[in-house]
Amino acid sequence: MLKLYPPIEARKTGRLKVTDLHEIYWEESGNPDGLPIIALHGGPGGGSNPEMRRFFDPEIYRIILFDQRGCGRSTPHSELRENDTWALVSDMEAIREHLGIDKWVVFGGSWGSTLSLSYAVTHTERVLGLILRGIFLITDAEIQWFYQDGASRLFPDAYDRYVAPIPEAERGDLLHAFHKRLISDNRQERLAAAKAWACWEGETISIQGPSSRPAKFEEDAFADAFARIECHYFVNKGFFEDDGWLLKQAAEKLKGVPGIIVHGRYDVVTPLSTAWALTKVWPDAELHIVSDAGHSSLDSGIIDQLIRATRSFAKKFG
Repeated sequence: MLKLYPPIEARKTGRLKVTDLHEIYWEESGNPDGLPIIALHGGPGGGSNPEMRRFFDPEIYRIILFDQRGCGRSTPHSELRENDTWALVSDMEAIREHLGIDKWVVFGGSWGSTLSLSYAVTHTERVLGLILRGIFLITDAEIQWFYQDGASRLFPDAYDRYVAPIPEAERGDLLHAFHKRLISDNRQERLAAAKAWACWEGETISIQGPSSRPAKFEEDAFADAFARIECHYFVNKGFFEDDGWLLKQAAEKLKGVPGIIVHGRYDVVTPLSTAWALTKVWPDAELHIVSDAGHSSLDSGIIDQLIRATRSFAKKFG
């Protein structure tokens, strides 16, 4: 079973002003002359973290991370204005041009897979290949499954904590009930909703269940940006033209683009059926199903397959 590479520090960091309102944090680590790879964090609103650097051999890869609009070290914090999928795609292009990169590998999990695919179908000529985990396409079916009541059948204890801030009369549409509170001027109400939303994901990402919830999901600043930005994107259906738009674009645009998809068999947050549907329309993608894993990128089987994927691409493009 392959393990993460040892921790490394960022070699270079910077801030890029992408609009009058937004300034994004980016960083670079690994080999400055290596194979460029951009790693996209989840959420949206989750922010990058140092462990993301550890999926790549620093002797081979030029590793680029950034905090998407409104989260992490990007500013303003938890900002919803000028914050949508296509703004983030534009930011990726701004970073690529700023760093003088012609083509790169794109790596992303969960929402990071959504953004990776959104970038790849609009800037296909800049993509060497895609390494994706926990495929998520922001379809109505996916949102209903996790944010309404589907996943409650597997995690009823965590689900009760999730819906606690919402009066029973509003629980028929949890997405919009949370959205109303997450954009509220009442800070106490907003933070209670944000923590409930964030902890729901934190308690379900691993097959270990609620006991393995990462501490950050209870932190005020993280939960506020994470919940507000996620809900903002989901209420707006990912800012796609219609339900299923991204899958249709992948079928049309990704022919000839190599991909490796890693997905946990017991992923409750982003069920395997979405990855399965994607591979049916994208024959150049390999799907690796991890039999004893959930959604977390740090489940041992997920780590193993992602490291194998980055090694495979290093041989292919290095």
